[in-house]
Amino acid sequence: MSAESGIKTFRDADGLWEGHDVMEVASPEGFAKDPALVLDFYNQRRRQLLEVVPNAGHTSIAKLEKNFAVDVVTQNVDDLHERAGSSKVLHLHGELLKVRSTGNSGDVQVWKKDLNLGDVCALGHQIRPHIVWFGEAVPALETAAALVAQADIVVIVGTSMQVYPAASLISYAQRSIPKYYIDPKPKISYEITTALNMEIIEATATDGMQLLTEKLLS
Repeated sequence: MSAESGIKTFRDADGLWEGHDVMEVASPEGFAKDPALVLDFYNQRRRQLLEVVPNAGHTSIAKLEKNFAVDVVTQNVDDLHERAGSSKVLHLHGELLKVRSTGNSGDVQVWKKDLNLGDVCALGHQIRPHIVWFGEAVPALETAAALVAQADIVVIVGTSMQVYPAASLISYAQRSIPKYYIDPKPKISYEITTALNMEIIEATATDGMQLLTEKLLS
């Protein structure tokens, strides 16, 4: 979804994210082994995020709110949907511009600067990125499943359909409703092949959302 804004995804490079094995920078074990490396990695991602802007795909989704009730469920940790104007965004995998205490997961705060070793919460615990790493629970999953279950239309945009449990969310959709999968290189996963009323649009997020918007409004 955010690739056309200049944000790279690790699935585009066989598990490498900006040259790093994802388990080194996106797992509790990686953080325990080398916290300075992990913090520096997310500092770089945070700086990059503050330099990019939403693309036409983001704005197309936001504009749909003029005609539809739109809930965005995203695996992305950036804030580009919000900046594009979407009013209801649920982040499955956390948010890059937030941090939380390692001693109290409920202690979350907005953070737009670098995060370093020695930055602690009010109780003295080291602060970490507010990101759901591999091997960690996805707190928003139940809410996301409920949103999909009550939807009249489901649109899947720009995902590899390889990361679980997020990839399984489509299975909660009502069988009879229209479903759309937009991706320049769509992965024909089990969830996609078994979903009824699924239309695949082989296009980028920007082009695919333009095509879909025209279709929905007509």
